[in-house]
Amino acid sequence: MKKYREYILTAALIFLLYVVTFSFRVLGRNSIPDQQHQLSHQYDEIYIFGDSLSDIGNVFDTTGGAIPPSPTYSNGRFSNGSVWVENITSNLGLNFNSNNNFAFGGATTGFKNILLPGLPGLQQQISLFQLANPFVNQNSLYILWAGLNDYLDYFLGGVPNPAQTVKNLSAAVTSLVDVGAREIILVNLPDVGKFPIIGEHKEISSLFSTFTKAHNSILMANIKSLKRDLSPKIHIISVDVYSLFNRVVTNPEEFGFTNVTDSCITKNISVVNIGYPTKLTPCTPNTFLFWDPIHPTTATHKLIADLAFSVLKSASTHK
Repeated sequence: MKKYREYILTAALIFLLYVVTFSFRVLGRNSIPDQQHQLSHQYDEIYIFGDSLSDIGNVFDTTGGAIPPSPTYSNGRFSNGSVWVENITSNLGLNFNSNNNFAFGGATTGFKNILLPGLPGLQQQISLFQLANPFVNQNSLYILWAGLNDYLDYFLGGVPNPAQTVKNLSAAVTSLVDVGAREIILVNLPDVGKFPIIGEHKEISSLFSTFTKAHNSILMANIKSLKRDLSPKIHIISVDVYSLFNRVVTNPEEFGFTNVTDSCITKNISVVNIGYPTKLTPCTPNTFLFWDPIHPTTATHKLIADLAFSVLKSASTHK
């Protein structure tokens, strides 16, 4: 009972620290090519929600710089350099505002955070955003990319449920629309069965590939439903990272990669404390798909940003 009380107290303190840190942050355009110029004039700013794939320092700040550790990871990013949300902001010709990034490493699409108890899941991120922004600028772009940790929770005894995960994402979209959001990016998941965290365990690889396919299939169906049910003024823009990753894995040389199966750094020096051991492999970061057992290198993040920017350009011409 004493240990349980200590656990609850620790979780409460972490959550309080996160609220205080984030509250301070929340309160506290260059010459570009024509296409970038046109898109940048469509958006005043970008808001970001999700997990470690989009977190640029929220967990780092909340833990006093302990997670992710530097210099293994770059300035609070869960990678060796900039992540895709920074790149797409630059692609759009906008200035990146870290106060608008609500993503936290470890976040699931629900209320749970698998990295540290007390840190927010996606639903708390949305609530915190609504608290600070009861009404929003309708010329802003909103990015939602979450779901990976819902499936990685399998290693912690969780039971992945793709239908519930996608339901959570749809709820987040609806919550943003309710306060005035009109342009929302939803990103699907790459094939988690091909991540280094899986190792050479074929049965586990097949299981996670099945989770991923189910997730993406249900997500696509829900996006179609949202487009049908919401106002025509609401634009839900889907980004297919699943297909991009499969192309990279199938033809790595096309993208300048030499290794798409191993991670640059081994599990024992990474922030990843779940899954199977990874092997030590000589690494040139710009030629590797993965930085650690689950997180992409900054070179991969650039590809993701380029894809998202391309999708945005296409979407803008069909409005």
